[in-house]
This record gives sequence, structure tokens and C-alpha cells, in this order.
Amino acid sequence: MSSMNSSQTVGSRATFDVLERELAALGAPAGRSALMAFWVPGRIEVLGKHTDYGGGRSLLCAVERGISALVRIRDADPPNAPRVRIRDAKADLVAEFDFSARVHARPGAWSNYPITVARRIAANFGGPLRGADIAFWSDIPHAAGVSSSSALVVMTFLALGAVNELDARPAYRQAIHGTDDLAGYLGAVENGLDFATLAGDAGVGTFGGSEDHTAILAARRDALVQYRFCPVTFERAIPMPPGATFVVASSGVQAEKTGAALERYNEVSRRLQAALVCWRRTTGRADASMGAVLASAPDARRRLVSALGSVRDLELPPASLIERVEQFDDETNVIIPAAGDALERGDLAAFGAEVARSQQAAERALHNQIPETVALVGHARALGAAAASAFGAGFGGSVWALVDRDSADAFRDRWALAYRTDFPDAGPRSEFFVTGAGGAAVRLA
Repeated sequence: MSSMNSSQTVGSRATFDVLERELAALGAPAGRSALMAFWVPGRIEVLGKHTDYGGGRSLLCAVERGISALVRIRDADPPNAPRVRIRDAKADLVAEFDFSARVHARPGAWSNYPITVARRIAANFGGPLRGADIAFWSDIPHAAGVSSSSALVVMTFLALGAVNELDARPAYRQAIHGTDDLAGYLGAVENGLDFATLAGDAGVGTFGGSEDHTAILAARRDALVQYRFCPVTFERAIPMPPGATFVVASSGVQAEKTGAALERYNEVSRRLQAALVCWRRTTGRADASMGAVLASAPDARRRLVSALGSVRDLELPPASLIERVEQFDDETNVIIPAAGDALERGDLAAFGAEVARSQQAAERALHNQIPETVALVGHARALGAAAASAFGAGFGGSVWALVDRDSADAFRDRWALAYRTDFPDAGPRSEFFVTGAGGAAVRLA
């Protein structure tokens, strides 16, 4: 987590005044001296479509929208029965629950995310815990691929972690040695996996990775960060092209990770896992991830594709596994390195070509694009964007476009008009905004 600086985009004083009143409405004691404030941004996955949980690469940045949160310790709770109350001030929602390893969440509810964080903290770090009242306001589009849910996870952990000084506890210090480890841990909180010495649990129900948490915690203002995952490993920071900025279009088709949408999202992950299981069976190796498989030998991809085409009792159709492996390898080991190199030398045409390859592979191999996101990419390029791509889990969500900063507002308006004309049903729910590459999550003074 970065420290505050004068250029950091944060929630306004007026927002925090509102949040202080929200805490008062929850019954929290008046007075600012003991309040803790946080800013937690959303993110853009510039490249890295369904790669992080497989040990692949991503190219990331934060957006200049996020969650403003105000937190106060609940000193009046009995020592053996701490509670957490969390209020979404924008949506006018409140959740209250035990701060316990035994607390259960309702799948599909927004409160599933903060409850999962609280349960995992109680299970992993033990000891006496202090509850908290949290009020927050978010301007991240909901369920739009800009990581509103992971931002909520990060915010909840930072709040409860600060209240309980978790980073001073032995279990924390043994497993988490910096920001990148914390991002990996919070990814494991969401997907339910173990992290180092910290045992997993049910998670929130998605088989995702830690790129969202990494972008939120480790973003660099005016730059893209390239990371490899499993474990979270920083590779490079690439300055934004001079005079360029992003425009983000939320399609209005929500990428909810519940019900049938959750099943479709997890199926993309399962295809990669099934291919990994086939590799282990046919080679006798114990590679931990698809990224490790492809790095194990120069001909690993050829051997894996051959095995997938010959093994008869695969969990899923061989052709679907092969196209998934090829998409993962191309995105991780070809497209992202080439795109990053192009940006470093200022070659926006080459960058745009690599982004187009990534988008085409998502449509062809991930099968997670919808007519709305495909059209948004096409409109953006036709209107002059240097590059454009859908991002996030897919099956709805958002598209980013890289454009000239001086004409970004005009581009946004033309893009919105073209989209809303073509999609009158989703159009009224869509949202278009300009954002630079923003800074990481921060605790405010």
C-alpha cells in the first residue's frame, strides 16, 4: 500500500464528511481523532485475459475511481464477541456480522465479500480481535469488470487489518513480507486457497487469481505494471505514452459472478486446470501452474497439445482445452511482452496490433465476449483509438480505449453515442469515463 502524496486522487472532503455522518447513524461515537480513512481504486486489466490464476502475466493499472472508506474501532463490543458493521452509503445497504471464523455469508449478496474477509482474518490470525464500523462510498461501476468486488475485499482487509494491527502478528509476518505477498494473499481470500502458512476456506465462490488485488495495491501513477503470478512477481513498470489516457466504457451488461454467470466464469478457469491435470498425468511432473508447465521446456506447448489430442478420458472436450492452452500461452508469453516492448519504445501502432490479437483470442478461444463488448471495441478503433480491448472476467463488463488526452472528452462522447445508438436496451445503463493510470490504495492522514 502506497503512502499518501499530493498527486494522489482521493475521495473528496465532502465525501468523507458524508461518511462521518453515516458512521454516526450507525451509532459510532462522535469525533474524528480515532477515525481511519482509506482510498482503494478500481483497475484496468490492459492485457492478461484469464491468465493470473494460471501463473501467467498481466499488464495492469489502477483507475482514478475507487472506494472512499471511513473506519472506527468498536471498543464497546465484548472481547469474545467482536462485530463488524459495514455500510455502503451510495447503495444505502448495511451488513452486520460476527467477526469470527464461523460466520457464514449468503452467496450472491454484496456482503459475501466483506464477510469472507472477516472470516479468513479470524481463521488465519487468531488472537483477540477488535470489531469495526465501516462506511464507504464507491464510484467504481458495479459488476463491470473494473474490479468493484476486489476493491471491496482490499478495503475491508485494510480496514480490519489496521484496526487489529495484523501486520505486527507472527502469523502475518511469517507469510506476508510485502505488498506483492499481500496481493497474493487477498487473491487467496477470494478464491479460498491456502496461502503460504495461512489456510484457505470457502472463499467467495470464484476460481480467480490475484491480478485485481495486485493492481489495486501496487499500481504506479502514470504507468502500467507488468506482473507474473503464482507467485505474484513484479516484472516491470512502463510509463504511459506521453499525451495518452484511457477512456473506459462500462457496457451496461453486468458481469455478475453469481448463478449461471458464475458457472460460465469458472468454466474458463476449469479448462486450464483440466489441461494441467492432463499434463501431470502424462508426464509424471508436478508443475504447479500452466505458466510453470510452459516454462518447463522449449517444446512444452507442443507436448501438451499432443497429449490433449490423444488422451481419451479428459474431463472436457480436447479441442476446448487446446484452444484455451494456446490462448493462455500466446497472451502470457507472446502478446504481453511484445505489447510492453512496443509501449516502451513509443510504438502505438505495434501496441494496438498486439491488443487486437488479444481481443480476437478472447472472442475465439475464451468465448467470454458478448455483442456489446465486441461492438465497443470496434467502435473505439473506428473512432481513432490507438488500441481498445474488453477486460475483466467477460460475459459483460467493460472495454478500455487508449486515446489522445486532449481529445479524450470528445472521444468519450462520440463513443457513447455510437454504442447507445446500436444497443438501445443496454445503452441507458452504460457509463463512459476518462481516467489516467492512477495510484495504489492508500491510508489517508
